[in-house]
Amino acid sequence: MDKKIIDFIKKHHVLTLATSNNNKSYCANCFYAFLEDENSFIFTSDKDTKHIQDALLQNFVSGSVVLETSIIGKIQGIQFTGILFSPEGDLKKKITKTYMRKYPFAKLMKTTLWVLKLNFVKMTDNRFGFGKKLIWKSK
Repeated sequence: MDKKIIDFIKKHHVLTLATSNNNKSYCANCFYAFLEDENSFIFTSDKDTKHIQDALLQNFVSGSVVLETSIIGKIQGIQFTGILFSPEGDLKKKITKTYMRKYPFAKLMKTTLWVLKLNFVKMTDNRFGFGKKLIWKSK
């Protein structure tokens, strides 16, 4: 993945997750940590939320992370697609450690950690020219 995309992801902390079920879309905002070596977002959410219930039925999800600005020359953001799943074993230990390091208050919450394994990212960054796009796809 291009370093510009990774740097952008690491500078932010909230993603918008989009799900779908029975031709009805839904979105939710989630605090995230990023596992660069896994090309994955990590976030917490209760199992009974609408977005997780949708993702359990259809785990191919999409979303975005954006810089909120009204200055056209500073517009930045990513749109992504990926597979959402509940981690197990060594991966679960790894993501728990990563997420708790970034959000220590999460230790007090009774919630579930999820992994969103990216398979496509499109970054728009107008600082490099109007409408400049960077594309990454998993192999």
